[in-house]
Amino acid sequence: MSMNKLIMSTLQPLNYPVYPIHYPGDLDTYVTFFQYNEGSALHADDKEQLTQYFYQVDVWTKNPTVYTSLVNQVKEALVSAGFTRRSAIDLYEKETQVYHKAMRFSFVQKSM
Repeated sequence: MSMNKLIMSTLQPLNYPVYPIHYPGDLDTYVTFFQYNEGSALHADDKEQLTQYFYQVDVWTKNPTVYTSLVNQVKEALVSAGFTRRSAIDLYEKETQVYHKAMRFSFVQKSM
């Protein structure tokens, strides 16, 4: 399974749109994600045995009540799926009045 499919299928039960890079719709609450790094997590016999993927997952909403709940649901779902949370930051987009949480995760997978 590709990493994009893994993230999308993991977050699908939350019932909010989940899109890589950019959300094309017009709903006020959604989740986007992108890969910001990828590298070897383990080498043996001159071959990459494990690959580590780094993703940023962003929660966007105009509803402050939904914000905290959805952020926690995203975090719990990804950690349960085997992701490791690395960092997070609360942001507020003044121009659009959107609450924005940027969370960074990593995932280690056997190399193909």
